Amino acid sequence: MDNLLFILKSIILGIVEGITEFLPVSSTGHLVIFENLLNFKSINPSYVKMYTYVIQLGAIMAVILLYWNKIKDTLINFFPQKVGYQKSGFKFWLMIFIACIPGGIFGILLDDTAEKYLFKTLPVAITLFLGAIWMLYAENKFRNNNLAKQKLNVTPKQALIVGAFQCLAIIPGMSRSASTIIGGWVSGLSTVVAAEFSFFLAIPVMVGMSFLKIIKIGGFATLTSLEITSLIVGFVVSFTVAAAVINRFISYLKKKPMKVFVYYRMIFAIIVLLAGFAGFFK
Repeated sequence: MDNLLFILKSIILGIVEGITEFLPVSSTGHLVIFENLLNFKSINPSYVKMYTYVIQLGAIMAVILLYWNKIKDTLINFFPQKVGYQKSGFKFWLMIFIACIPGGIFGILLDDTAEKYLFKTLPVAITLFLGAIWMLYAENKFRNNNLAKQKLNVTPKQALIVGAFQCLAIIPGMSRSASTIIGGWVSGLSTVVAAEFSFFLAIPVMVGMSFLKIIKIGGFATLTSLEITSLIVGFVVSFTVAAAVINRFISYLKKKPMKVFVYYRMIFAIIVLLAGFAGFFK
């Protein structure tokens, strides 16, 4: 029964990750809260951290699957001599690389500190609420619906701005998706283009981070068969749910503002804070 309950918790967390990874609501913040709420623990103290990064990989694989034609096209047309610089895969991935630079620097410098002090329910709930206010302000000030049909053609300056905003995602509860979309707005990108650029940016960022964390934790050698099963289940569930969410999210952004996510973050944060004061969280 205990083993079944452990797998059930893995399924729930996989669903949470798959739904929230690409929405502007912070998947890491949600995982921190739900892991606490579900009392998701293991004899191996490193397992929960590993589980978190493995199921995030599942969500990233969904992006690769859904955008494979675009990714394949950038690889086939990688060299500028063949299709011109603006249409080349080299230019596309160069913009992704530029956007990764700020996050890579600040991630190395601040990641351990953030994990030590901020990966807790109370700081996450506060950040979810404050981040919602920031999203509301940013959308009212910077969102430009006239660029709704803009193509995914990002300049180096825009990539650097988006990458700088992505650094805020080091704080659990801020949301990497929200931060990069707002960075896109500030740099002049439309909501849809900013969101799609955020998806592609997530591939090297999250894959690299996940593998580094797994290596740092010690790999899979010390895991039990139950823990390995839990990882596989969480990965598959996260992948499946994320694949269902991504296209619906893009379709939503083409028609409606992001205020619904602002209200959700505020309400969810208040519920978590009240539950914390009531003793539901440790």
